[in-house]
Amino acid sequence: MKIGLAAYEYRNNDIAFNISQMEAAARQARGKAKLLCFGETFLQGFDSLCWDFERDRKVGVSQTSDCMKRIRAVSAESGVDLLFGYIELEGERLYSSCAVIAGGEILHNYRRVSVGWKEHWKTDAHYCEGTDTSSFLYRGRRIKLALCGDLWDMPDRFRTEDLLIWPVYVSFTPEEWELERLEYAEQAGRVADRTLMVNAITKEPKAHGGAFDFVRGRVNGQLPCDREDILVVEA
Repeated sequence: MKIGLAAYEYRNNDIAFNISQMEAAARQARGKAKLLCFGETFLQGFDSLCWDFERDRKVGVSQTSDCMKRIRAVSAESGVDLLFGYIELEGERLYSSCAVIAGGEILHNYRRVSVGWKEHWKTDAHYCEGTDTSSFLYRGRRIKLALCGDLWDMPDRFRTEDLLIWPVYVSFTPEEWELERLEYAEQAGRVADRTLMVNAITKEPKAHGGAFDFVRGRVNGQLPCDREDILVVEA
């Protein structure tokens, strides 16, 4: 199965632009990859929240929202399945989540279990973590999801023989990435034999993107920093 890791730019609090980026990437991936993966909180941006729930609830997107219906339509129209991070609103709760859309429908929704997505010294009970780290079945392949700090804070929760997909948001400089990518590869290798990691590009604050295929703790394939492109791998 061919999977695409889309190191594309997003803009904080600009959902319309970010969906247009998903559309563009889906067009690029058509015929090349069946599943297209984006980084953590790609839909709204990692810095989209202000930690005032009455304001932040307007940033969150529910699974049944018109916004999610639009993304489902992008998947259905392009024939490309989508995996992306987003700020999820469910009732009076916000989560850092990752949705998998296959055939125009939500196949799986993972909620980050580690607290590093939020300024937890400012937040209240409206800002929540998930509890379920189990794998799911995608087109006959078992896949486990983790979001950014999950593998650093709770590696034992993610040990698996399945394929691990790891959307992240990190803002290392290109020079820092030369070292950090090796540490991320080693950490991934402690929990899974095969891990696909994808980061987004942002202008403010600056993040340099990158996508990586880690095999047994080593870098098997990658996109360079600051290159908006798709790394296609066979997994």
